[in-house]
Amino acid sequence: VLRLVGAALRTPRGLLGGVLALAVFAIALLGPLVSPSPLAFKGAPFSPPGGSNGLLGVDALGRDVFARVLSGGWRILLLAVAATFLAIMLGTMIGVVSAYRRGLVDAVTMRSVDIMLALPQLVFVLLMLSVVGPRTWLVILAAGLSQAPQVARVLYAAAQEVCERDYVKAVAVWGVPPRTVMRRHVVPSLITPLMVECGIRLSGSIVLIAGLGFLGLGTRPPAPDWGVMINENRLGLSSNPWSVLAPVILLAVLAVGTNLLSDAIARANVGDRTVADPILMSRGVEL
Repeated sequence: VLRLVGAALRTPRGLLGGVLALAVFAIALLGPLVSPSPLAFKGAPFSPPGGSNGLLGVDALGRDVFARVLSGGWRILLLAVAATFLAIMLGTMIGVVSAYRRGLVDAVTMRSVDIMLALPQLVFVLLMLSVVGPRTWLVILAAGLSQAPQVARVLYAAAQEVCERDYVKAVAVWGVPPRTVMRRHVVPSLITPLMVECGIRLSGSIVLIAGLGFLGLGTRPPAPDWGVMINENRLGLSSNPWSVLAPVILLAVLAVGTNLLSDAIARANVGDRTVADPILMSRGVEL
C-alpha cells in the first residue's frame, strides 16, 4: 500500500491530487480550531467582502461566511469517511464471497447487486431518510448502502481472476477454510482496486452528503455545513457570491483531488505490476 501511494505521489497527477485533497482536509479539520464563532452576527445580510464584513462577506442571516466555511466541513468529511468505510466493507465482502463461492451464492448476490444498481442512488437514499427521518446514523447507512453495489461489482470482477490463480486453488486443496482463503489470500491481492474504489467512493460520499445537506436532510441549521450553506445563501448569489462559491469550490477541489489521486494509484499499479506479482505470490503460499 505504501509503495503504491508513494509511487502515485511521485507523479504530477498524484502529487496534484494529494495536495488538493490534503488542503481541503486541513481546512475542514483544522478550521474549527482557529475559526471565530460561526453563529455570531457580523453585519447586514449578504454584505460583500471587505472591512468589518470579513474575508468572504456575510451570509443570509448576517453571519461571517469565512468562519462558517472553516467550521462547516468536518461533519461532511467524517460522515463521508464513515459511509465510504461501510460501502467498501460491504462491497468487498459481497464481491469476494460471490467470486469465490460461485454457484447459487454468486447468482443470488450478484443479481441482487444488479437490482440495487438499477435504482438511482439519490432516490434510494431519499427513500430511506423519508421513512425514519434525517438521522446521522441513517445518513451514513444510506450513503454506504447506496454505494456498496458499485464496489461489489468492481471487486467481483477483480476477485474472479484472483480466485483462478494456482496458489489460491492450492491453498483451498490443502483444506484451509474458505473464509481464511478469502481473508488471507484473495483480499490482499485486491489492494489496488480497493484503494482506487476508496478514492472514488469517498468523493461520491462527499458530494452525496453535501447534496443531502442542501436538501435539508443533513446537518440541522444553524450548525455550519457546506451543503446547508449553499441552500441558505443561493438567493443572495448576486449580492455576495462567495457565500455560495466558497463551499462549492472546496467540495469541487476535494472531489477532483481524490479522483486524481485514485487514478494515479491505478496507473502506478500498472507500472509496478512486475514488482507486485512476486509479493502476491509470496502471500499465496503463506498459511
